[in-house]
Amino acid sequence: MAIQNSINTNPGSFVALRTLNSVNRNLDTTQNRVSTGLKVGGALDDASNFAIAQGIRGELKALGAVTQGLNNSKGIGKVAIAGTTAISNLLQNVRSKLTELSNEGITSAQRSILVSDFNELLSQANNFLDNAVFNGVNLLDTAALSTNVNTLSNLNGGTLTLTAQDLRTTVGALQGIATIDADTAAAATNAQTVITTEYANLESAVNTALGSLGAEVRALELQTTFLEQISDATEEGLGNIVDADLARESARLTSLQVQQQLSTQTLGIANQRPQSLLGLFR
Repeated sequence: MAIQNSINTNPGSFVALRTLNSVNRNLDTTQNRVSTGLKVGGALDDASNFAIAQGIRGELKALGAVTQGLNNSKGIGKVAIAGTTAISNLLQNVRSKLTELSNEGITSAQRSILVSDFNELLSQANNFLDNAVFNGVNLLDTAALSTNVNTLSNLNGGTLTLTAQDLRTTVGALQGIATIDADTAAAATNAQTVITTEYANLESAVNTALGSLGAEVRALELQTTFLEQISDATEEGLGNIVDADLARESARLTSLQVQQQLSTQTLGIANQRPQSLLGLFR
């Protein structure tokens, strides 16, 4: 290959400049990966993988929204369970009062006191129902137009349901039952009848509510845990596509910095080459 000695054209300088530009581009890419932690930060880096990554990011956002909805529904269900459990605990005392009222051996004055206690207990049960509200939803009071709560459980449109429980009606049926009568025997019989009818209905409704809500909230918790695992696995897969290996990039950065220095020196040497031609004119 013939070497041309010219001050207008310097092939060696062109080669050194191209090399330096290439090193600088690679250095910029590596520095960007180190600073962002991503090997695919945009469509210019890798169009196909970036498009795939964007789709996966959309799925992760959607999974987060589904999980948030499940958490909201769990709050509704757990508050309803708390209210139902409080009423269930209260029923033990209600049954005790009714059993005492079914005894013919108590006086009218004693019966009046027991009835007051009985009604106060049922009033407290209504307070529990009033306070069993989360985010404006009360599953225990269908009289207030509460309905079932259907919650999106996955990205395919599946749902999980929290079933509304009508405890207000059964509590109301028991509240204010007349258990005072001039005839002691009649009053005792009335109280015994209440135990086997209105009280039994309320106890059955409370037990049904506890079983139903407990199972449904547990299903919500299991689905939430499952979606968290799916989200973690999806995010790990996304990382495999777009995350940079910082240990590798660090080593590459050091190498490119050395190459940049050497290329700069080489370009400087190449640019000095025409200066040697001045000696021919002395």
